Amino acid sequence: MDKTLKQLFEMEEKKEKARLEIVLKHVQAGVSFVDYKTAYIDACVEIGEGTVIGPCVTLSGETKIGRNCVIGQGTRIVNSEIADSVDIQSSVILESKIGSRTHVGPFAYLRPNCTIGEDAKVGDFVEVKNSSMGNGSKASHLTYIGDSDVGNNVNLGCGVVFVNYNGSEKFRSVVEDGAFIGCNSNLISPVEVGRGAYVAAGTTITKNVPADALCIGRSRETLIEGWVSKRGLLNKRKK
Repeated sequence: MDKTLKQLFEMEEKKEKARLEIVLKHVQAGVSFVDYKTAYIDACVEIGEGTVIGPCVTLSGETKIGRNCVIGQGTRIVNSEIADSVDIQSSVILESKIGSRTHVGPFAYLRPNCTIGEDAKVGDFVEVKNSSMGNGSKASHLTYIGDSDVGNNVNLGCGVVFVNYNGSEKFRSVVEDGAFIGCNSNLISPVEVGRGAYVAAGTTITKNVPADALCIGRSRETLIEGWVSKRGLLNKRKK
């Protein structure tokens, strides 16, 4: 065998031994692994008793995970703090904090400097960047929250976008407690949505919304009957 190749094998054997020793330490502390052969955990990571680690999970840096959590398949967590009873499915979490009983994913992306409260939800294909979400707040799917502060018990509908960048500068927005942001709404930062305000679906917000107000920012529909038939747009062309 080539000397260099032999050295490579020996190095990999040492790495694998060290990895298994880390896994064994956590098993002895009450952590469960669905597939210990695919768990990659740094030596300084802390995991609470009763937590379940799924296949192909990577936990790096100064990560701390609480008790009775579920860290689902394909999740990657770096330098983050995860409280007790958190459920994370197939997501990436970088340098952030997540409160107790919160659900994350599948396929969520928390970029650095995010704080998510307790009993919250960051659902599928939701991206959060340099932002906070309060207790009980939910962004269930297909939403971007950038450079913003979302209060408690806020509902962010499907397709909500915090438009935080104008091409040269980034701005911050605030959504206060109990507000409802309808589907496919855009918040052009910097704006504030007051406590308990309601933003109708399809609205683009460019100025502050007072507390308890309804904000509708979409044009009325215009119907021209028979227009399609007259233009023949849907008729198949004969070859």
